[in-house]
Amino acid sequence: MKKFLIAAIAASVIVTPAIAAPGYGNQNNQRTVVKQVDRGPNRTVTTKKVVKVSKQKPQRVEYRKWSKGQKFDRRYAQNYRQIDYRQYRQQRLYSPPRGYQWVQSGNDAVLIGITSGIIGAVIGGVLR
Repeated sequence: MKKFLIAAIAASVIVTPAIAAPGYGNQNNQRTVVKQVDRGPNRTVTTKKVVKVSKQKPQRVEYRKWSKGQKFDRRYAQNYRQIDYRQYRQQRLYSPPRGYQWVQSGNDAVLIGITSGIIGAVIGGVLR
């Protein structure tokens, strides 16, 4: 009786994954679209179309090293956020001139023009 019970458990462990996901192994990125058009009484037209679905790979963002005079784009800034300069005065951060703000890009503090986006100064390694 023990041998029969152990054999039944072993067989169920082997067969269960095949039953649980029958189409898991061969996904072919296709989708069937079914459209029904009503064309009056007793006339319904059904069309089927197989559409190939392509999955886009996530785009890799390359972070930049900033320098004075470049145009700042926050999409390329690593862990971008606006900085309150008063918290980092001991790390050489000074109050920004009118029309500028400090932002974080990685461990660097970047001074950018609010309207133009031009970099006025970069202080490296200020934020840790």
